[in-house]
Amino acid sequence: MVKTKENKGKSQLPVNSGNSFSFNDFRIQSFILILIGFIFYFNSFFNEYALDDGIVIQKNEYVQNGISGIRKILTTDAYDSFYKQMGAKQQLSGGRYRPLSVVTFAIEQQLFGSKAKEKPADDVAMVRHVLNVLFYLFSVVLLLYFLRNFIFKETPLIAFFTCLIFLIHPIHTEVISNVKSRDEILSFLFIILTFIAVFRYRETKKISQLLFGLLFYFLALLSKEYAITLLVLIPMLLYIVKGDSFTNSLMSSLPYFLIAGIYLLIRFKIVGVGSTAPNTDVLNNPFMFATKPEKWATKIDILNHYLKLLFYPTPLSSDYSYNTIPYTNFGNGLVWLSIVTHLSMIAATIILFFRRNIIAFALAFYLLHLILISNFLMDIGATMGERLVYHSSFGFALIIGISMNWLYEKLSSFAKNIDTIFAVLFISGIVFFCERIVIPRNREWKNDTTLFIADAQKVPNSALVNGNAGKAYIDLSEIPENKTQEKELITKAIYHLSKSVSIHKKYVNGYLNLGVAYFKLKDYEKAKSNWMIAEEIFPNNPFLKRNFGLLGSIYFSEAMKIGGKQPEEAIKFLKKAIEVDPANVEYWYNLGGACYTAKDFEMAKTAWIKTLELDPNHAQAKQGMAAIPLK
Repeated sequence: MVKTKENKGKSQLPVNSGNSFSFNDFRIQSFILILIGFIFYFNSFFNEYALDDGIVIQKNEYVQNGISGIRKILTTDAYDSFYKQMGAKQQLSGGRYRPLSVVTFAIEQQLFGSKAKEKPADDVAMVRHVLNVLFYLFSVVLLLYFLRNFIFKETPLIAFFTCLIFLIHPIHTEVISNVKSRDEILSFLFIILTFIAVFRYRETKKISQLLFGLLFYFLALLSKEYAITLLVLIPMLLYIVKGDSFTNSLMSSLPYFLIAGIYLLIRFKIVGVGSTAPNTDVLNNPFMFATKPEKWATKIDILNHYLKLLFYPTPLSSDYSYNTIPYTNFGNGLVWLSIVTHLSMIAATIILFFRRNIIAFALAFYLLHLILISNFLMDIGATMGERLVYHSSFGFALIIGISMNWLYEKLSSFAKNIDTIFAVLFISGIVFFCERIVIPRNREWKNDTTLFIADAQKVPNSALVNGNAGKAYIDLSEIPENKTQEKELITKAIYHLSKSVSIHKKYVNGYLNLGVAYFKLKDYEKAKSNWMIAEEIFPNNPFLKRNFGLLGSIYFSEAMKIGGKQPEEAIKFLKKAIEVDPANVEYWYNLGGACYTAKDFEMAKTAWIKTLELDPNHAQAKQGMAAIPLK
């Protein structure tokens, strides 16, 4: 195991004598981490909602019902409310049963939300952002406590270095700034609490500590299914750190297997296996257009992208879906580099495990959580995501923390105070580098508009980001202060939306919003053609009826302006109105009237018959029918 003896004076930062400042003091290290954390994430407090916050929080009827919605949250898929509103079935394989974070949202709504029937969309946003940061900082302090007291008792600097790297890593901005990602924070927090309880029980044999461990483990699973990895990681830690035999380590973990079994039964009862039918939308089935070799080559190559972001976290994006990362094949050298790298990591984990080296645990923590989100075991509905590597990043931070301490000790043997100079300069450099990424990135997460416009520059080949950026420009055009820039903003919207549907030919929202953009420019024919394409792809989309209704009213208004002066032209507009809104009684009635004026009595009769089919009591249509001349 990686150790640093307590009596090795130069292995620690210099301390003052007596009871004055000591950098190795847990309270001092905690204070420094909390202070840095607040500096890094304070500006996120003022953000609104972004990305999936809308469907998980704002438009989730169970969350909006507050405490009374908790029963439904605990007994349904996380996206159940959204599926109901869209008239859709469960779309993701495996389902999504992560109720704990959603329960906290419901409680916040009850305590801090508006009590009016029509609740302001963002009335609890600041509370939720503040709590995300507090939960995050609490988990880092707990991690420091765990590492110092149970793993690195003799080398607390490793614990501090590890926690610092984990705290400030820019790849975590999505987890902190996107409220919905609280499931990641709570999952990791309860995993650390479980580890603490496991070690306390191992040392004290108090049943209360075992019960606490089992409770924390169950809460970790309710936060996110990632905690299933603890069935491997708990016995692994006991074997490496406590020196237990392999058999005893497994035996000590048996109660946690029981809790995992109970959780899986509950999960299966509530969400089953999720969607079993292949998802026909490439945004939720990212390898849909790839051949089998391309699928595997691309999945393997994506592991390199995660490593790259961990070592050099820029640029950051909220989305990596189709076609951000193009399909590749086994002729790509980077695919083989990924294979060699990760097989080497697996081999090192096994070798170091039997040597009882803590680096084996760090590698296992990284790899086990990585395999869950790699699309190897099952398709997760996403190519990759920064939030998805949140847990794995602890394994990365632990290896970096151990490496930093090793370098610090080596330098301490060369010259007096060089270790202190190294520590101060190195830590300051890392903090400054990360701060220059994190704070601006928090601002980009302010809302959907700022996020997607920023990300469209970073991932220009993403159909989803381009589509969302186009929608963002439409939203900006509707702000009164931007009235003079309206046409310019709509033009930018059309650029991104056109790009989105050229990348993804069946992108429904892209066509819907492209139609809106053309509608705002009064190019009604292009608006109609885009909405017609959307209708072909998703006939039951709830926005289509509203959009076609608006377009129908425009055509009807044009027909009414012409009136009896140009009945032939009025008929053309009325037919267009009926094409987009065929259930509108008045359109059919007025088409009959225009045809009657144009002396096309057969067409007038047909229109009025349709009018009476839709409204049998329509008196004017009856009068019109009676007025039609007999042949």
